[in-house]
Amino acid sequence: QVIKCKAAVLWEANKPFSIEEVEVAPPKEHEVRIKIMATGICRSDDHVITGALVMPFPIILGHEAAGVVESVGQRVTSIKPGDKVIPLFVPQCGECKSCLNTKGNLCSKTDLGTSAGLMPDGTTRFTCKGKAIYHFLGTSTFTEYTVVHESAVAKIDSAAPLEKVCLIGCGFSTGYGAALQTAKVEPGSTCAVFGLGGVGLSVVIGCKVAGASRIIAVDINSDKFAKAKELGATDCINPKDFNKPIHEVLMEMTGQGVDYSFEVIGRTDTMTAALACCQNNYGVSVIVGVPPAAQKITFDPMLLFTGRSWKGSIFGGWKSKDAVPKLVADYMKKKFVLDPLITHTLPWTKINEGFDLLRTGK
Repeated sequence: QVIKCKAAVLWEANKPFSIEEVEVAPPKEHEVRIKIMATGICRSDDHVITGALVMPFPIILGHEAAGVVESVGQRVTSIKPGDKVIPLFVPQCGECKSCLNTKGNLCSKTDLGTSAGLMPDGTTRFTCKGKAIYHFLGTSTFTEYTVVHESAVAKIDSAAPLEKVCLIGCGFSTGYGAALQTAKVEPGSTCAVFGLGGVGLSVVIGCKVAGASRIIAVDINSDKFAKAKELGATDCINPKDFNKPIHEVLMEMTGQGVDYSFEVIGRTDTMTAALACCQNNYGVSVIVGVPPAAQKITFDPMLLFTGRSWKGSIFGGWKSKDAVPKLVADYMKKKFVLDPLITHTLPWTKINEGFDLLRTGK
């Protein structure tokens, strides 16, 4: 039956979240209702608030979480009530072109790029004060209970600490996979990482695990350098400390540019700088940060003509349903750490304070 619970509803852009009582409908066929135990705050959620990522309102945001299955709809076979799970904002239907291609991971069932804000059947499971509330990326985790499609949920190790592995639902996997899956960083290579938030630090972890010999971390907030070094950065540079373009600084530091560069901010100027700082013939630059709506990039095509590759990476290139349980298992085997990525733990009613911390770079 319908569950009444609390959720953080965003009624309109550029306003704080409002904690409301919402009704969460039971799961339909091939759907799963989850009790959310922990959720991370990600810059992509903030992009919806500011309008940089266009979505319909009112909406329940949140897409980086972990929880326990409360109930399942008909014909759900892979998951049962009581299972620990991570919702997937990039689903894996196993049938579309991207799912069937070994190189692809952006399932056509994702809401990313369509902005529909609805379940695959075109309806919503949330109502508040008699109004239909939109879903976000098929996950909507800023609520005590949510409903997701069976293709958008991964069952994980029952011993996993949910307040840590929730990061595998977005930020960690996105950065770690950009290095390991998308760029395929090799041992001994040099890397530059632009932006040292949670995702950028996860790129640093990935580069280190891949065996990079030099990892140059770039951020305009020098307070982030200590943690970057702790996680494997060999050099940290602040563009504000130089009176020349940052790509020239990186070129001088490395001789010919880095083998791999990563833009983990979502700014067009840093995207072109990241491209320009990688080696002119075989350098690879990966766009990880969500690009702002309605902005275009202008760059000299000679940057690509000489042989550089420019790539994008969604959810780190991982096939979500296959990869997330393995990443959780790797975390349990201590192949990588997550604790340094968690700066604050708040009761979720303090969600607006959490977003203030995000915006101030804390």
